[in-house]
Amino acid sequence: MNAATIDGMPEAALAAADHVLGDAHAKLTLVEYGDYECPACIQAQPLVQQLVDTHQGRLRFVFRHFPLMEVHPNAELAAEAAEAAAAQGQFWPMHHLLLAQAHHLGPAALAGYALSLGLDMNRFNAEMGDRIYTQRVQEHRRAGVQSGVRATPAMFLNGQIVDVSFGFERLEAAVHAALKTG
Repeated sequence: MNAATIDGMPEAALAAADHVLGDAHAKLTLVEYGDYECPACIQAQPLVQQLVDTHQGRLRFVFRHFPLMEVHPNAELAAEAAEAAAAQGQFWPMHHLLLAQAHHLGPAALAGYALSLGLDMNRFNAEMGDRIYTQRVQEHRRAGVQSGVRATPAMFLNGQIVDVSFGFERLEAAVHAALKTG
């Protein structure tokens, strides 16, 4: 994979379509396919944040939705709430709230989180009621399936899968190794 693509997508498409935290010109890009009800995604969040904070300017983080509706009945609606918040410039605050509240992701709770962030509630409620972000969430999921994602969290570092199924130490080691080699 060359530097112009990340997880099979051109960088320009990545910048336009994804939620990116960190320097747009960072050497490393960490892409997570995640689910807001997934216990392992919740466990991964502090490490991911630590990696982004520790390697400012050298690592950027991209989050893509991969709701596992079969086992997490509220995951898709939570992802849509994150997208509704993103439309009002509040993706990352909502993202962090959702991962902190994984056991409370029903419609009333999602509206409460939106209210706590100061979102325009008429807009939020209308967009959630019309499910206008379902397609976007499903596009993320399809992209994950095409990339070989089967479970969450699925982590890609500069387009290469990092197996975190036995712990997140591998992710931290992969980031450190990639920073040393480049």
